[in-house]
Amino acid sequence: MLTIMTSHISPAIRLTLLSLVFFSGLYTLAVWGAAQLLPHRGMAERVGYNGQNGYANVGQTFTDDHYFWSRPSAVAYNAAGSGGSNKGPGNPDYLAAVQARVDTFLAHHPGVRREQIPADMVTASGSGLDPHLSPEAAYLQVARVAQVRGLDTGKVAKLVQTHTQQAWLGVFGRPRVNVLLLNIELDQLK
Repeated sequence: MLTIMTSHISPAIRLTLLSLVFFSGLYTLAVWGAAQLLPHRGMAERVGYNGQNGYANVGQTFTDDHYFWSRPSAVAYNAAGSGGSNKGPGNPDYLAAVQARVDTFLAHHPGVRREQIPADMVTASGSGLDPHLSPEAAYLQVARVAQVRGLDTGKVAKLVQTHTQQAWLGVFGRPRVNVLLLNIELDQLK
C-alpha cells in the first residue's frame, strides 16, 4: 500500500517542483528578456506636464472641446481595475451607452454623419485603458479642436499626422494616435 501511494506522490512532487522552477523562474526571465527588446524596455512611458505625472500608455479622460477626445472606457481609466463592460453587442444597456456616445459626438461635430464615426470613438476597449485612437478618429476631431482653439485646421491636422504611430515593425497592430501626447503638444502650440 505504501509503495502504491509513494509511486503516485513522488511524480506529483517532482512535477510541482519542475513547474515551480519553470513558471516562477525560467518563464519569468524569458518574458523579462523579451521586454528588453521593446520600446522603453518594457517599462511604462512616464509623462510629466504642468506639475502632473502620468503614463503615456494608460488612457486619460478628455471630454472638453479644446482637446481631442479619448476612446471611451468602461472602467474610467482606472488602472487598478482594468476591464471591459462584459456586455454583449445585443445588450440593451450596451446599445444605449453606444447610442448616447454617438449622439454626444454628433452634437459636438456638426456636419459629421453617423456612419463617419469610427467605432473606437463610441465603444470602449477591452482593457478600458487604451490610450490610443485610430488616425481616422483623431482626424474627425480636427475641425472642432481647431475652431474652439482658434487654430488653423491644417496646423492641427499636421499635429495629428506627426503623432500617428505606424504598426510596430510594420506588421503588428494598426496605425494609432496617442491622445495624451497629442493633447500635451496641442497645449504647447502658440
